[in-house]
Amino acid sequence: MTSQVIDALPSSPAEFLPSLSRKEPPMTAYAVAHLRSVDQNAEIVEYLRRIDATLDPYGGRFVVHGVLPEVVEGEWPGFLVVIGFPDLDAARAWYDSPAYQEILPLRTRNSDGVTMLVDGVPEGYRAARHAEKLAGGR
Repeated sequence: MTSQVIDALPSSPAEFLPSLSRKEPPMTAYAVAHLRSVDQNAEIVEYLRRIDATLDPYGGRFVVHGVLPEVVEGEWPGFLVVIGFPDLDAARAWYDSPAYQEILPLRTRNSDGVTMLVDGVPEGYRAARHAEKLAGGR
């Protein structure tokens, strides 16, 4: 990476995100979990039996669930889970919901990993447009 590209990188996550007006339709958002290890026991089975009901009220659906990815660069120990939601507000509402918080310890006691909520990109997104912004519109 050249120093010009590094200098053009945003200094904070807020600068990286495009500004969105409320007139645009909401973007899909995702709950993503990288589970480095999972103890396959009765609590995990109970968690799996109950999670679908927690997703339904928030429009959540599994996009990727518990697969070992085909790693083509670097290392990826563990499993990947991706759950899609209509928007980031719905993803946050699901994660914070009493129904999900009730079953969350069943997973956290029996797995090691990281979970995050992330916005998707809008329809028609092109990485080249972001590159132009980083390069100062040149």
